[in-house]
Amino acid sequence: MITSSHNPKIQSVRDLLARRKERDERAQFVVEGVRLAEEAYQAGWLPAWVLTGEPLSERGRSLAASFARLGIEVEEVSTSLMETLGDTQTSPGLLAVLPARELPLPEKLDFVLVADALRDPGNLGALLRTAAAAAVQAVFLAPGTVDAFSPKVLRGGMGAQFRLPVRNYTWEQIQSTCRQPSAPLTLFLAEAGQGQPLWQTDLRSPLALVVGGEAEGASPAGLAAAEAFISVPMPGKSESLNAAIAASIILFEVVRQRS
Repeated sequence: MITSSHNPKIQSVRDLLARRKERDERAQFVVEGVRLAEEAYQAGWLPAWVLTGEPLSERGRSLAASFARLGIEVEEVSTSLMETLGDTQTSPGLLAVLPARELPLPEKLDFVLVADALRDPGNLGALLRTAAAAAVQAVFLAPGTVDAFSPKVLRGGMGAQFRLPVRNYTWEQIQSTCRQPSAPLTLFLAEAGQGQPLWQTDLRSPLALVVGGEAEGASPAGLAAAEAFISVPMPGKSESLNAAIAASIILFEVVRQRS
């Protein structure tokens, strides 16, 4: 049992939870709690090692045993130490350190989401969860967007990161990927009060939806790359919608039209 806060695994977990630089350099990230670890397990995204501690449910014990049977190192942590780990107020009971990896992009893209300088972890997490539910094929994270594998984004995504290809791309990469001659995607930028109202826009053709940041909207590069603007009609005269909510409305309008 691990009882010391100076244990290398404890230090590693804390560093990975706290800093994107550590996650990038080590090509690892931390999943907190049984539910997210189950999502990773079911997707075949297996951890390098696992820490467990009280309180841990029977479901959590069963999952830890499944990891152990696969030869994955599972170590128990003292209750007092486990309570100091994790990014949540309550003890996660189970922490899994996973290797970073990229899920393959589909051979033919026709439904892509681009997060442009989205800095709020809760917004990006909700956006990824919605994208997975709407069967978006891939999500491209433009420069300035928060890390998709940070603790808060992972919790908000509810496992979407384990099923949905996510790429950190420059705008040059986004444009070259979306404008392949064989199957070009129209870059639609969601912008409050600009462009064609959502209900009057044909969204059945291949497209990439660009959603800008919460405070300042799309970046200059995102605005320059956009080929068309689209907006959600707001008869209540609100100035704007939360980025994740606006994107959800548009994504499921795409689903509705294509159905």
